[in-house]
Amino acid sequence: MFKVYDISMTIEEGMQVWGNHEGKQPHINSQPTSPDGVNESRIDMDVHCGTHVDAPLHMLEDGETIETLGLEELVGNARVLDFTEVKDSITREDLEKQGLQKGEFILVKTSNSYTDTFASDFVFLREDGARYLVEVGVRGIGTDGLGIERSQPEYPTHRTLFRNNVIIVEGLRLKEVPPGSYFMVIAPLKLTGIEAAPARALLIGNG
Repeated sequence: MFKVYDISMTIEEGMQVWGNHEGKQPHINSQPTSPDGVNESRIDMDVHCGTHVDAPLHMLEDGETIETLGLEELVGNARVLDFTEVKDSITREDLEKQGLQKGEFILVKTSNSYTDTFASDFVFLREDGARYLVEVGVRGIGTDGLGIERSQPEYPTHRTLFRNNVIIVEGLRLKEVPPGSYFMVIAPLKLTGIEAAPARALLIGNG
């Protein structure tokens, strides 16, 4: 028997969004039911809203766009790491204790997963941590923050990872997920020519 964890944010009006900016809130417009009983709705949302996958174009001039990330890179084994005791940022020293392996996809579980509101002091991945991930050769990292970094001029965490083909997934929900190994499925919307896409993210483990 296996257990499926939905580690995606629910897209809804009033959800946590970057910086608590009203302009980043999704807007869902349910149309009045038509005479023949058909319901339809429209949604207007930022592609970085909720759980999403970033592409290099987000931070790199002439970076690759979202459709260049193959699904085979977002489906496979992944490991959830527990950083819930970290207060500010995940550092190289924190990561060195985790026994990371080349080719791993890691998901970092922090105190971010325990709040439904955006906090400006969310736990992030520091630049030295990003450089260590590149040295190890991980293939991707997912975070439960709406961003993978903050308070770093020139966005060195993003850019270090992008320049070394490390995939970035942001906005995960890992509160109910114990640390350990899982089969991961992350499915970004099939968009093209832009820097990110909203995604549904799942982990499958033993029940």
